[in-house]
Amino acid sequence: MTFEWKSLPDVAGLTVGILGGTGDQGRGLAYRLVRAGQAVVIGSRGAERAQNAARELAAMPGVVGPVSGLGNTEAAALADLVIIAVPWDGHADTLAGVREPLQGKIVVDCVNPLGFDQEGPYAVRVPEGSAAEQAESLLPFSRVCAAFHHVSAVHLVDPSVDTLEQDVMVLGNDRDAVATVIALANRIDGVRGIYAGRLRNAGQVEALTANIIAVNRRYKTHAGLRLTDG
Repeated sequence: MTFEWKSLPDVAGLTVGILGGTGDQGRGLAYRLVRAGQAVVIGSRGAERAQNAARELAAMPGVVGPVSGLGNTEAAALADLVIIAVPWDGHADTLAGVREPLQGKIVVDCVNPLGFDQEGPYAVRVPEGSAAEQAESLLPFSRVCAAFHHVSAVHLVDPSVDTLEQDVMVLGNDRDAVATVIALANRIDGVRGIYAGRLRNAGQVEALTANIIAVNRRYKTHAGLRLTDG
């Protein structure tokens, strides 16, 4: 597929906050972004834990962007754009606690509401329709998008993986915010950010993660998504 990215905004100067940056997905996204030269601030419920994670990331191979750690509220206030990568069971409480510092900012929700039982992973029903739509309801003055649901945390944090060769589906109602998130995804080597619809379509994107996890478990791999026109 051929995409026109010349009109995308320049996001190199943005400071990206990652709430849940001490978890697998958040830490992996932080690593890829600082490898690309992006300034990242890791947020956690405990500032000390975030600071420890930032120090560990700064010592990893290929890091060129600055990385720091703060409590969630302070990280949300400092960042220009914030990625939500917290566990689903803490999603609503985390967002409610940072509503004020996130006003007017782009918020990227990559949370997958999933459950696990003896039969494997499954999508959890969300009253609002999706985690991203729950974020939109809790953050009425933020510009909420959904993205980064299917990129393997194992590959993200592995220094030996130079390029990911995956696509990131970006959803949102604010076209300028979506363009910014697409541009940010493109900063990660091998990744393409692709518009995938309005926020009301986030539910099936989040739920697809259960299928990908099932594939990975069955075939002992770390599969992601690549869209083609072939």
